[in-house]
Amino acid sequence: MIYELSEPDFFKCKRLLNPEGQVEVKAIISGPNQGRVFVDDLSNPKTGLVWLGNNDGFFFIGDEDNGEFNDYINDFIDTVIKADAQKVDLNWFEGMGNHSGWDRTLDDLFKHRKTSSWKQIVYSLKDKHDLPARPQLIPKTYQLKDITPDLYFNNDYAIHNISYLQSKIDTFWSSPSDFFENGLGYCIVGDNKVVSLCFSSFVYKNTHCIDIETLSSHQNKQLAQFAAYAFVQRCLYENLLPYWDCMESNTVSQKVAEKIGLSHSFSYKGIEFQL
Repeated sequence: MIYELSEPDFFKCKRLLNPEGQVEVKAIISGPNQGRVFVDDLSNPKTGLVWLGNNDGFFFIGDEDNGEFNDYINDFIDTVIKADAQKVDLNWFEGMGNHSGWDRTLDDLFKHRKTSSWKQIVYSLKDKHDLPARPQLIPKTYQLKDITPDLYFNNDYAIHNISYLQSKIDTFWSSPSDFFENGLGYCIVGDNKVVSLCFSSFVYKNTHCIDIETLSSHQNKQLAQFAAYAFVQRCLYENLLPYWDCMESNTVSQKVAEKIGLSHSFSYKGIEFQL
């Protein structure tokens, strides 16, 4: 059988985690981020499924050959997961293994489904000296701003689309105070609107996973690079580790990561199917 762990019991899954694995999983099991955890045994779990709080994927952790979990996972997905996913308009199951042993297992578990797969690439800063010189000056029509409580709450109504920034942060964090206590971020403002932003999406100890986005009408102006450079520079100043996770097919994201001095750390496979 498969059961849902209550949040105070997430610590029981710490020993299941791959020390070299994805930060997102660690941030939920051991850190400040929100998510849900399903396991084979509530007292002594051997295998688990971590549902990211931003609904951006499911990570399989622990023993990949555990029949007490694997024999029930398909039915669990088709009933419990699907029903809860529909409540948040999530129509696809995107599964990933916390270690490479899951790659074969996931292929076998879901071989009766119509699936597709992809590769994720993780970038990190190997050495502080890898940070290149600051990019050329930001275009005069834009401003780089620290994401502070004053900016987030926008009490002076200076930012006309503040809901865009708020919704992005709220996707990953249970409250603004949780974000400001644990994360950091920068945004680019143009014409009184947030047009690009880079912030901590998941945090585990001193490692900060980066979420970055630029509005389509302002792309191809290196704005993401300016925001990301400021983020990484701040990380170095505060002895933090930036962590960049993107799809192999997202070459634009990879180029930005490389331009700010990040280098390939590891890759992992994802598999998806419609719920």
